[in-house]
Amino acid sequence: FAYEVATIVKDGLRRMYGEAAPGEDPNVFYYLTVYNEPLPQPAKPAGLGIDEGIVKGLYRFNTAESAGLSPVANAPRIQLLGSGTAIHWVIEAQKLLAQEWGIAADVWSATSWTELRRDALEADAALLRGEERVPYVRQALHGAEGPVLAVSDYMRQVPDQIAQWVDQDYSSLGADGFGLSDTREAARRHFGVDAQSIVVAALAQLARRGEVKATAVKEAREKYGL
Repeated sequence: FAYEVATIVKDGLRRMYGEAAPGEDPNVFYYLTVYNEPLPQPAKPAGLGIDEGIVKGLYRFNTAESAGLSPVANAPRIQLLGSGTAIHWVIEAQKLLAQEWGIAADVWSATSWTELRRDALEADAALLRGEERVPYVRQALHGAEGPVLAVSDYMRQVPDQIAQWVDQDYSSLGADGFGLSDTREAARRHFGVDAQSIVVAALAQLARRGEVKATAVKEAREKYGL
């Protein structure tokens, strides 16, 4: 999202040219991977910790309730993590899950899988030194209800970098396999990272946990032509 880029650039300028926080090394460089696909840019969510989450690699973009998708009481819930342009299909999948399947989904924007892993590795090293430190990704997702489905338009091994530090049941989607020359929409469908494929994967993950009927997965595949 545009506001994420602005937040990261601002933090980089502060750290490299302004007042670095205690313990921060100002001798660093920041890099951004951005996309050239024209998509609507939402406003930054209100709430504490958004800027910190953007810089550290993960923050909750919305919940089913804050998105106006009020689920029925005791509806199964899943946490959807998306990065890059995949976040847009995650948001679309959130709507489909609520409106067509009665599933509550909360959406998280992963601004850096690598930064999340780097922090988690540092936390592991600190534990070996006898220091108590919890990885940021574990802190961020603490108390989040339901399994976690991470979506990237890179290979699955990119979001899988953080799997061992996520306490919830974790699964991922990504663009693995031989490349495809076609439209962006066709490529997403081919690799299984479009909104409908995310819905099917979410239902399958919930079905494995016994939270939805296994037949729902088959129904979704047929409904979406997958």
